[in-house]
Amino acid sequence: MTVVKKRLLLVHAHPDDETITTGGTIARYVDEGAEVTVLTCTLGEEGEVIGDRWAGLVADAADQLGGYRIAELTAALSRLGVSEPRFLLGAGHFRDSGMAGTPSAANPRAFVNADLDVAVRAVVEVIRELRPHVVITYDTNGGYGHPDHIQANAITTAAVAAAGTSVYPEAGEPWSPQKFYWTVTERSSLERAIASIAQVPAQWRLPEPGELPSVADADVTTAIDVSAVLESKAGALSAHATQVTVAPSRTEFALSNNVVQPIVPVEHFVLVRGELGPVDADGREGDLFGGIS
Repeated sequence: MTVVKKRLLLVHAHPDDETITTGGTIARYVDEGAEVTVLTCTLGEEGEVIGDRWAGLVADAADQLGGYRIAELTAALSRLGVSEPRFLLGAGHFRDSGMAGTPSAANPRAFVNADLDVAVRAVVEVIRELRPHVVITYDTNGGYGHPDHIQANAITTAAVAAAGTSVYPEAGEPWSPQKFYWTVTERSSLERAIASIAQVPAQWRLPEPGELPSVADADVTTAIDVSAVLESKAGALSAHATQVTVAPSRTEFALSNNVVQPIVPVEHFVLVRGELGPVDADGREGDLFGGIS
């Protein structure tokens, strides 16, 4: 009997997004022997930098942050078990757009200004090359409203729909992923995790109620237990040192805003295309590849 190797494709906007939202899922499925590919759309050039050592790399100074973050992403993926990063149309093709209304969003190379047909065709080509069973990206709000996350959702959604059709015949043989997910944060799990934080490192603060993005529990279809790989996720977060600080406990982290966030043992998703696999008593599946033949 031939055993088909599971294949998973994740489409993320910037280096560090893959670890913050789906790092445990990546590490878990690599450990289970799946082929896991992370497709990153920009270099994160507009990111803020934690600390002074690399502060001069930012966009309004040397503008070298994007190149440095390639190294951070490479190290983070290695700690999750993925061999190397892959960028949409090549490293540096699209630029980090920054937040809506900022000057960076007007840059012609900004991801939000991408030619949608070109970008969708590029993702279709990746899907047809890798033939993933499962594809993951953000929800329609991009998790927290970042324009690049919203763009990643729009482009990936269109690509998943087109990949199995005769559209873009030059982009390879059609392939239809069997399941398509959004990465999300379940509200009650987030609230419990925040409440369980025993000590907040100096200079950090707890989030205000509702400050961290989350979705209603009823929206979640899939809960992936990543408790066995949390140290891999913490290590990958540490690799993104210009963007993320991991607490000494290895169970929390903070971005440049110094708002503490928990490293949760379960990562949550919403299935938006395909059929749920076996579910538990709560009606949720516990395996992204559940039901895939």
